[in-house]
This record gives sequence, structure tokens and C-alpha cells, in this order.
Amino acid sequence: MFTESTTVLFEELDTDNGVKIGHAKLTKVSALNALDLGMIESLYAQLSIWQQDQCIALILLDAEGDKAFCAGGDVVSMYHLMKQAQSHVVQTDCDEYILQRFFTLEYRLNHLIHTYSKPIIVWGNGIVMGGGLGLMCGASHRIVTASSRIAMPEISIGLYPDVGASYFLNKMPLGCGLFLGLTGAAINAADALYANLADYFVSQDLKTEFVSCLLSATWETTSVDTTLNTLCDIFQTKNSDDLPLGHLESRQNWLNGLSQLRSVKEAVNYIQSIDPQQDSWFERSQKTLSRGSAISAHILYEQLRRGKTMTLSECLQMELGLSCKSGKFGEFQEGVRALLVDKDGKPNWKYKTVEEVPDSVVEYFFEAIWPADLHPLAHLT
Repeated sequence: MFTESTTVLFEELDTDNGVKIGHAKLTKVSALNALDLGMIESLYAQLSIWQQDQCIALILLDAEGDKAFCAGGDVVSMYHLMKQAQSHVVQTDCDEYILQRFFTLEYRLNHLIHTYSKPIIVWGNGIVMGGGLGLMCGASHRIVTASSRIAMPEISIGLYPDVGASYFLNKMPLGCGLFLGLTGAAINAADALYANLADYFVSQDLKTEFVSCLLSATWETTSVDTTLNTLCDIFQTKNSDDLPLGHLESRQNWLNGLSQLRSVKEAVNYIQSIDPQQDSWFERSQKTLSRGSAISAHILYEQLRRGKTMTLSECLQMELGLSCKSGKFGEFQEGVRALLVDKDGKPNWKYKTVEEVPDSVVEYFFEAIWPADLHPLAHLT
């Protein structure tokens, strides 16, 4: 059974050629479509049904409103759960809405999208952060628009880039994943295309026309991907001149240098030593890093180091342990409190600099909670 969500709309769109398109729309507009447990469970259940339905040719996943596709997980609700669940964070067989259950089901959904047997189009308009990027990055056809703002800003709340980031940040050009994870920098459509987080740039104004073309296209079972690729290519050419200037590609030589550093301390110093020279985007990135959790910086560096040789499933299994430990340790709670609950903007981090963080603290986060065969995500392949 799954929890019915009133904030995800599911419908099956009839095409002119007999097949159907599964349409899932996030509708939690007031919270920038932030994911709650009901949304996660509903998405997983319906996508699983559509994957087995021979009448469904492909999936369209989008969101209501122009501000955000999905701004991440509902971390305010998580904050209240963390206050209750610290003493039993590794509980496994329970229907309670507790921290471990949320992340287990979220990562299971991320894995399903990455491994889905049919094309999934994600229309990533507006804010796409954290858990929203977890929904988008594994899709087969990832569309961004002029208003797309993509980030993994977890360092600001004492967490770390999850939802498979140990895997997909390592698929970016050298140094990009480390830089984006450490700084929480927001990137635009051009950067997303360059960093392998998106496939196509299409104007938001063309969305209605795009969907109409989906419904009138000839969807033959053997050529669904080919037809969809052609359609996306056509729409990308309609407004290619509107693609904004990116921030990453022009810095690739500098990012290559970042990727060669041997410790998080060196990486932080490398980023902070640059004179932004009136570059507001880079200056904001530096400030976010300086104000973020030093523990999060260490976790990010280590998860990327380990993730280089891991499969997606192994990365998600590692991240579930990291997330449960984060909920228990207290840094995550404090970050959410300061940024989103009390909103004082003054998190009292346990360590003020990356130099102060003991190796034993980092080791704690990566110590296994479960035997391999009892891991809640052991079934992922």
C-alpha cells in the first residue's frame, strides 16, 4: 500500500496514435513543490504501475506553477522528526513517519527513475534543488528553461548532497561536482547542460506546444526514444539564442586544479583564495562555503572520493547511512533551525572551520549501520 498524496496529480494522456503518456505533476505550489513522504510514495507506486503498463509509452514529470519544479525535501517536517527520532533513528520495521523511512523511500524512488525502462521527461523549470534534482537527474530527457536554478545547497543546513549525488556529481567535468557541493552554488540552464544535469534547453513559453506535439507524435514501440529525441532537438533549436551565459565552462581550467587537491582543507582554501573581481556569482559561492557546516564539507569530499568507484545502488546505500547519521548527530537539525525554522541565519555549528573537524567525526558518518544483507536498500541493483 502507499500513502495517497493530494499534492501529486496523475493522469494518462491519450495520444493521436493509440498509446498513452503518463503525466505526473507536483502541485504543492505553496511550498515550492517540496517533497513529503506522501508525494514520494505516490510517485513510486504510480511510476511502478506505468512501467508495467504496455499502453504507456513514456512519462512526463513536471510541476504546477512557474517558480519551482521542486525545491527539495520537506526539511522543516524532517526537523521536527529529528527532534523525536534521535534515540531510534535506525528503526527499520515501522510505519511511522520517521527520518530513516523518508530517506529510504526517497532513494528507492531516485533509483527507479535512474533505471526506468521507459523514457521519462522532466520539465525542470524554476527552482530545482536537493530532492528535486534527485527526481530530475536520473530521467532520460531532462529539460531546463531560462528560469531554471539548480543547486545542491545542503552545506547551508548541515546535511550533504544526497539523492545519488555521490554518483552524479562524479559524472560532471573535473572539479565541478566538488565545487558545486562545497559552495551550494546555484547554476543556470547552460551550466546544467555543461555539467551533465540536463539534456535540452527549451523556453517555458513553448511548453504547451511541446506537450501538444507529444500527443500528436507517432509513438511506435521500437522508436519511442528516437521520436522523443527528434522532438526535443526541434524544440531546443527554436530558442537556442536565449540560452543564458554559464559560469562553469569558462572556469574549467581552474576547476581542473580544484580536482587535483588531496584534502578538503586544500579545496576550501583554493576556493576562498580567489579574488571574485566583482563576480557576484562566485562571491556568493564563497560566502555560502564560509557560512556552511564544516562537517558537511568533510562529508561531501569523502563521499565523492568513495563514490568514484561505486555503482548508483552502492552510492544510495552509502547515503542512507549518512542521512541517518546526520539526523542523529545534530548538525542537520541546527542548520534547518537556523535557516528555515527560527530563521535567524546563525547556525551554531559544532566546528567553525574544516581544520577543526576531527577525523573520528568523519569516520563516524561513514561507519556502517546495518550488515550488508540487512540494509534497507539491499535490494537495489
